[in-house]
Amino acid sequence: MTAASSALPQHFDDIYQSIPATVTLIAVTKFLPVETIRAAYERGVRHFGESRVQEAIAKQAQLTDLPDITWHLIGHLQTNKARKAVEHFDWIHSVDSLKLAQRLDQAAQELEKAPHSCLQVKLVPDPPKYGIDAAELLSLLPQFDQLEHLKIRGLMTIPPQGASPDTVQEVFAGAKELAGTINQGRFNRLHIDQLSMGMSGDYPAAIACGATMVRLGTVLFGARPPSLTSG
Repeated sequence: MTAASSALPQHFDDIYQSIPATVTLIAVTKFLPVETIRAAYERGVRHFGESRVQEAIAKQAQLTDLPDITWHLIGHLQTNKARKAVEHFDWIHSVDSLKLAQRLDQAAQELEKAPHSCLQVKLVPDPPKYGIDAAELLSLLPQFDQLEHLKIRGLMTIPPQGASPDTVQEVFAGAKELAGTINQGRFNRLHIDQLSMGMSGDYPAAIACGATMVRLGTVLFGARPPSLTSG
């Protein structure tokens, strides 16, 4: 790999420094080499997001000299990979069913870990995306509250692809409102203090609506070559 292929774009620092101090920037490095992660780390980034468990594990093995990285799983997670996710990630943003949450909780107990997590919710109809409908989530809250080892701290949401600015605003504002509704329930363990929302195309709107974590890839690193995103 050439030095040029792992260098950060000139605009990287401008984007990174524009994120408010109250918002955690998660640099999305799926399909990118470890050299890019190291370069971002040298600029001060400490939170990195990966979508595939096995890809992340391979990268982590090459970055053991950077112990203060916080790893976020942001992609869809199959239940049969729950244990590995608990082993290798500090945050799991894509908890999109009660079944998955229960599997993660069981793995956390067995591994004596307490990973942080976000419940992935759908605030408007969007069949292609995973997530729990808001009404269903509210009905399941007592069962989520029973989980003793998985620390459910946030909501994660993604507006439909190509959504209008009004719909994007509706989704982000809806997530904040839903978090408030959940917290009014006064559950024993369940408390939402994080909103994981906003990606490269809409993160300013997410921040304006109260996002505490934004997941940025393309706007930081540029478009990934087709050869990396295929397959």
